[in-house]
Amino acid sequence: MQAESGLSPSDYAVLLALHDADDHRLRSSVLATCIGWQRSRVSHHLARMERRGLIERQECATDSRGAEIVLTPAGSAAFSQASRPHLRAVRELFADVLTADQLEAVQEIAAALGGRLDRPA
Repeated sequence: MQAESGLSPSDYAVLLALHDADDHRLRSSVLATCIGWQRSRVSHHLARMERRGLIERQECATDSRGAEIVLTPAGSAAFSQASRPHLRAVRELFADVLTADQLEAVQEIAAALGGRLDRPA
């Protein structure tokens, strides 16, 4: 993916979280939780992504103490471009090596796990 799109796996993780977020924006602490990083790592990585124009920081409308990380049009385009080789690799490495019965079993397992995650603890 990185060779084809210029995005590192870390860049992609950040862009994916922002792409999936409401209004393509998240507080940095929420973003850190979404991608499983320490807040200091997120902060340093976001600074590099901001310099490249992939994201921008905007004042939080509901809390003047913080900022929100926002996906830029350039970041959205880079994410879309990177998704093609990423999804192709997932298909080639995983889906294409499984039989139809195995794929059906994976879908059933994912549904069962998803149902468990949707229930309150």
